[in-house]
Amino acid sequence: MSNSPVTAEQVRLDEANDKSVPWKKWGPYLSERQWGTVREDYSENGDAWSYFNHDQSRSRAYHWGEDGLAGFSDDKQRLCFALALWNGKDPILKERLFGLTNAEGNHGEDVKEYYFYLDATPTYSYAKWLYKYPQTAYPYRDLIETNRHRSRTEPEYELLDTGIFNEDRYFDVFVEYAKASPEDIYVRITAVNRGPDTAELHILPTLWFRNTWSWWPDLPRPTLREASDMGRSRIIQATHDFLGKQWLYSSSPAPILFTENNTNNKKLFNGENATPCVKDGINDFVVHGNQDAVNPELQGTKAAIHHQAIVHAGESHVLYLRLTDIEPSQLDSPFKDVEALFQSSIAEADQFYRSVSPASLSEDALRVVRQAMAGMLWSKQYYFLDADHWLMEHGVDPFSGKLSNVRNHEWAHMINDHVISMPDKWEYPWYAAWDLAFHTIAFSSIDIDFAKQQIDLMLREIYLHPNGQIPAYEWNFSDVNPPVHAWATIFLYRMEEAFRGKGDVQFLKHSFGKLISNFDWWVNRKDRFGRNVFEGGFLGLDNIGVFDRSAPLPTGGHLEQADGTAWMSLFCQNMLDIAVEIGTYDRSYEGLAAKYLDHFLWIANAMNRVGQDGMWDEEDGFYYDVLRLPDGRATRLKVRSMVGLLPLCATTIVEPAARESMPNLYAYALERLNRMPQLKESIHPSGPDARGYGDRGILAVVRPERLRRILSRLLDENEFLSPYGIRSLSRYHLDHPYVLNVHGQEYRVGYLPAESDTGMFGGNSNWRGPVWMPVNAVLIRGLMNYYLYYGDSFKVECPTGSGNFMNLFEVAHEIATRLSHIFLRDESGRRPAFGGTKKFQEDPHWRDNILFYEYFHGDNGAGIGASHQTGWTGIVASLMRLFARINAEQFLETGRKGAFQIKH
Repeated sequence: MSNSPVTAEQVRLDEANDKSVPWKKWGPYLSERQWGTVREDYSENGDAWSYFNHDQSRSRAYHWGEDGLAGFSDDKQRLCFALALWNGKDPILKERLFGLTNAEGNHGEDVKEYYFYLDATPTYSYAKWLYKYPQTAYPYRDLIETNRHRSRTEPEYELLDTGIFNEDRYFDVFVEYAKASPEDIYVRITAVNRGPDTAELHILPTLWFRNTWSWWPDLPRPTLREASDMGRSRIIQATHDFLGKQWLYSSSPAPILFTENNTNNKKLFNGENATPCVKDGINDFVVHGNQDAVNPELQGTKAAIHHQAIVHAGESHVLYLRLTDIEPSQLDSPFKDVEALFQSSIAEADQFYRSVSPASLSEDALRVVRQAMAGMLWSKQYYFLDADHWLMEHGVDPFSGKLSNVRNHEWAHMINDHVISMPDKWEYPWYAAWDLAFHTIAFSSIDIDFAKQQIDLMLREIYLHPNGQIPAYEWNFSDVNPPVHAWATIFLYRMEEAFRGKGDVQFLKHSFGKLISNFDWWVNRKDRFGRNVFEGGFLGLDNIGVFDRSAPLPTGGHLEQADGTAWMSLFCQNMLDIAVEIGTYDRSYEGLAAKYLDHFLWIANAMNRVGQDGMWDEEDGFYYDVLRLPDGRATRLKVRSMVGLLPLCATTIVEPAARESMPNLYAYALERLNRMPQLKESIHPSGPDARGYGDRGILAVVRPERLRRILSRLLDENEFLSPYGIRSLSRYHLDHPYVLNVHGQEYRVGYLPAESDTGMFGGNSNWRGPVWMPVNAVLIRGLMNYYLYYGDSFKVECPTGSGNFMNLFEVAHEIATRLSHIFLRDESGRRPAFGGTKKFQEDPHWRDNILFYEYFHGDNGAGIGASHQTGWTGIVASLMRLFARINAEQFLETGRKGAFQIKH
């Protein structure tokens, strides 16, 4: 059991997770970009970015969701609250974050704003967000045109590059939430003038209803209206059939502007408006002075308090709001003791994070961990898609039997209607299946129940395809992501077992049944010829290969993928682990355990097949994809990449207790290996004559001699070992690019430590050199499993050629340390993640606001890609916690359970 004290936040979590108190009903569940998403795309060509662009977003009502700055909503996104701002100079209100579309950016889509998730607790009893708002006109056109004319080999043109933050002429706008009860939420908005002169700021806290009435006419229309005021406090009353009545109190006497959350058809499409006042009415009133744009009757479905502030240089301006179900007649003063509430909420958040963080972490490391968790928590989003309804609106009848080229037409069964952890609420405002599995690992240390619920979602009948496929992501649910959900399932079970003293066997059973369906889909769909070698396409590694692995090959034939086959080997091991665990309570699972043991043995044998057509290359000491040509000839594609490292991850430990709990399974395994020595020879030595430390056994694809050879490359600083983790492609290819000529066309893979120079997969994702957090994490897991087997008897040079020998726990720790150094201040006070951006490195108002990027420069650790993809990058917090609370000796003695113990 955890030795952590019971904190106020933990009490709230326990109340929320047993469903008795709805502490999680309200949270930051708005997207940061609903425009340009697939759900809103009703075009004929599937160009979501162009069909519903940023310019239209302020005037056009969304169909499936909402977006906003620092947004908060209920868990079905019925009633939404967010911040809008105007500096008196911008051509539009700042109601949502701006960024470049895929066609506009020279490295794909990219948000062009500076905002930060500074804090949050799992129940959102406290949450803090920061936005840096320039005091001069935002350079929309400059950003679009300059980036559009830059090539892929040039850097992106960023907002700081425009000079708009010169002389610190901007506001730091902090938005904080504190809950007095599940339905009583206080908001504190603090605007700090960082510039040298007095400046004006219009602050418009905005309340609105998601538009349901336009698309589902049978649903009753909710209303907002101005309620009677209380002295200087202004009040908006919200009435909704399901939510009942809510009131938004403002500490400002400023007027309330009302309009309707309806599309301005007249402006956009030269049509007729359903109502006189429309979605952009508040924008037109504030920015253009159009008095007729808002409703003089003080009611509608969208409302904003128009608070104007003059803020002197270096000073702050504070505005309070309160969203609650407490009606005005029951309140003498809506903001009595408001500061005391915020102080106690912050203190309780501090207490909670101290309770889940090892005391040995430095102050800077604690800052990184806490902001990583804040990013995870702020990146939850209500996601709504009724696929059958959506397809019917696109003219597709899933029961007609007719073929269709409309995106995702195979997923008519799908109904997504939940709060889901997103990779990045601007750049990826839709769930991605394999990302989500890593998210659950990060979440497990602060909210294990939410983590389990997220795994459960992907395996529910309304998500999981009837054929067993897990939906990949919104742009193409039928794409294939790595099968990591079984790994996450057993991880969460072990984590809960350590935290609560008992694992959730029902969760394990429920997940296992659905995972069987997914496993069978892989075996039946992705093992084309039944040879136990797997394809899968890009498998989340985007442009890592010589070709687009999701498209027909220019050579004809097909690929046998080292990564797909390694992932499937790990999948087998995870399913075996789960079956054995359940089998200790229910013996009927013993036969299923034997099934996955057999699968593992046959897959390992296929992967390690001796000869020219196997994935292992004896000369190079590395695994490669195999290109199998139409005439049957096979060629290894000798690109030294993460594809060839992933076999290291297909490793699991067999504890003595597991053998003892299922003696029939153990006897079956021995009989199988003795009867088929070819299977035994293709895996890491296993059995009674190959016991490791503590009488442990091991199941692994990579044998000891091959392990040493791969590790010599993995830990070579001229190949994979970067100062900031493991590169996705060996640096060897900087001077030795891999080149393949097909029908007179050259296909080349060279080392690219930063942005991609190819348009493959949109051009803004690069697996040809940068460091990616999720695959580093599974490599660390694999190394630690090898250590549990070998202990100190297996050591390697780290770095290769240094003369410094480490055991595999120390190697794993070294990689994790290098990963953490991406975010931590170095000796000169610089954070490598910020690269050469002087403002972030030196300015005290910027340097401690940490961004968790999608991936990182393979040589200098600078953040690249989506700047807020805390999702899987947030797993760095788990690694920092792990190695702060356990050493090699403790881990070796306690086994896998030791990795989950919550110790300080």
